[in-house]
Amino acid sequence: MLVLSRKHGEQIELSMDGQLVTVAVVRIETGRVRIGIEAPANIGVRRKELCGRRRTDRPVARNSVR
Repeated sequence: MLVLSRKHGEQIELSMDGQLVTVAVVRIETGRVRIGIEAPANIGVRRKELCGRRRTDRPVARNSVR
C-alpha cells in the first residue's frame, strides 16, 4: 500500500488503462477527511465496506395484498 500525505486542496492522479482518475482532499475535519473523486463513467467508484454486500441485504418494501 502506498501512503501519501496531502493537504486541503491537493490532488492525486491515477492512470488506469490510459484513463485518468483524480482524487482530491476536499475538507479536513476532526477525525474525518472528505475526498472527491473524478473518474470516467465506465470506472466504478464504491466504498469498500459496500463491495461485499448483495442487493438482498437491503430491506425490501413489501406490498400488502388482501
